[in-house]
Amino acid sequence: MARWLVLAPHADDETIGAGALIAEAAAAGRLAGVVFVTDGRGSHGAQGPRDLAETRRQEARAALRRLGPQTPTPAFLDWPDARPPLREDEGWRRSARRLGSLCRRLQVDAIAATSPLDPHCDHQAVAALARDVARSAMRPVEVFDYVVWAEQHPSGPAFRTGVTPQGPRRLALAAHRSQMTPLYGDGFRVPDRLRRMPAADLLYPARLRHAA
Repeated sequence: MARWLVLAPHADDETIGAGALIAEAAAAGRLAGVVFVTDGRGSHGAQGPRDLAETRRQEARAALRRLGPQTPTPAFLDWPDARPPLREDEGWRRSARRLGSLCRRLQVDAIAATSPLDPHCDHQAVAALARDVARSAMRPVEVFDYVVWAEQHPSGPAFRTGVTPQGPRRLALAAHRSQMTPLYGDGFRVPDRLRRMPAADLLYPARLRHAA
């Protein structure tokens, strides 16, 4: 019966790694929110279109609508793509405060974030951010990791979501046209192995030491 907040480093990670959770929690009225952490500009390098960040915002909103009509309007932190702030930076602290306030206001019980095993600096930063938010949220919040890129999964037991229809999830991923097609020129493409998404998500409990 937890109320979930899902953190996605990039627009498309939410569908690939937590699409079943988002669909299931939204349908049950237990999805507090989805937060996209980076602006996504880096996926096409310096040659990408000027409006790529706004394009990826629109794609993110469309993907969530396809996962379920009950999904709330997402939030965006607009970190620079592939250049996360350091934990001692004000940008990091500001983001943590914003998410902590969101957890309190929306009565969040659990945060789903990318695994620290994922081999991407943004994914690892979001894992650390989720842990900082949970420790400082001033309410009990548990963190669960979902895997996008890592070949190795976290050790220990996992929570498995229910099985969700694959049609909406595939349509949600297709909404990320900048990442799936050459529509905007040369740039990142979601590889085939990540396009074959499972019918259920695995969520791994993080081991937190809460502040006293």
